Amino acid sequence: MAQFASPMPSREFLWDVFQRVDKDRSGYISADELQTALSNGSWTPFNPETVRLMIGMFDKESRGTVSFNDFGALWKYVCDWQACFRSFDRDNSGNISRDELSMALTSFGYRLSPNLVNTMIVKFDRHGRGTILFDDFIQCCIVLHNLTSAFRQFDTDQDGIITIHYEQFLSMVLGLKL
Repeated sequence: MAQFASPMPSREFLWDVFQRVDKDRSGYISADELQTALSNGSWTPFNPETVRLMIGMFDKESRGTVSFNDFGALWKYVCDWQACFRSFDRDNSGNISRDELSMALTSFGYRLSPNLVNTMIVKFDRHGRGTILFDDFIQCCIVLHNLTSAFRQFDTDQDGIITIHYEQFLSMVLGLKL
């Protein structure tokens, strides 16, 4: 399993990793290939939804895959998330608790109620332990960011309140990469 470390490694190192991950030698990394290469620190497979979201973010050719040219940015993205995760995993448990998630989201600028933070823990805790693993933390933050960005398109006065029609709501949510 690939281990991510800062700072950005050399192009040669990334090429070596890319070739090892590109199992079918297509010149592109699929979500399945990337999932097998990533480690969430718990010896369990990386969340396939998180991998799909990340592939979608870095797939410049809309192929459902990542080319080598885009792989470096994806690598840096995962490294940055890993550093972020570690900074909020205060007890070094390898997962994010409710309090740690609340601190993380507050530091990102979100002001969410304890009930909503609890809802997010339930939503993104795949193992029912009341905590979020590294890969689920990434997914949680991406989903929250995407939902917030969509909301802000309608919140023109930035007061946290919008009025939209049902079809606008459906178009907004269904148009998101979640």
